Amino acid sequence: MSTVNKQEFDRFAADYEHVLDEAVRFSGEGGAYFADVKARYIRDFVGAAFPGSVLDYGCGIGLLAGLLKDYLPAARLDGFDVSYDSIRRVSRTLAAQGQFTSDSTQLADDYQLIVVANVMHHIAPGQRQEVVQDLAHRLSPGGMLAIFEHNPANPITRRVVERCPFDEDAILLPAVETGEYLSQAKLRQLRLDYIVFMPRFLAWLRPLERWLAWLPMGAQYAIVAEKHA
Repeated sequence: MSTVNKQEFDRFAADYEHVLDEAVRFSGEGGAYFADVKARYIRDFVGAAFPGSVLDYGCGIGLLAGLLKDYLPAARLDGFDVSYDSIRRVSRTLAAQGQFTSDSTQLADDYQLIVVANVMHHIAPGQRQEVVQDLAHRLSPGGMLAIFEHNPANPITRRVVERCPFDEDAILLPAVETGEYLSQAKLRQLRLDYIVFMPRFLAWLRPLERWLAWLPMGAQYAIVAEKHA
């Protein structure tokens, strides 16, 4: 599984939300806003009644996982993170509804959906294909892998990464690189969308963002791929 620096994320586990909020503060939003965008994207794609098993890979303290559970109440939700200190800060209510662990051997091999949100840029480029391959093996036939990543073509995104303490090791990857990892893992790409265009002072324009999904200037991007049935 991932060789993300465990000690680095253990160091920030207690103050994760505060550190993240500070890093993105000039956008006018906190980290919870960006997690909510991702959770809503997943809900809109799979449908709110999605009944399958979901793995939040790189779940941290459970910020995104909690929102996924809210938006997909019928789904079973597991979480994995290399940082044990982060896992033990997942809310008891959320953790009781699935398997939240730092031990990859406790994960299933038949997930209908795996979500990887802003994790790949922490994995050394030479090890990224191995991680995607492993996740592909953990999908059931017809299961989907959704990867969210920072868009290196966006200068504001690069600024956020540069000022975020737990992104010190980050090596950003463009969508074409991520898509190639999925292709090499024999997954069929279903969609690529660029997301998060408007800062808070332009929030009234956010309903238009879905029409800009083709434009490779969003702060982040989402790629969804499917395992052959």
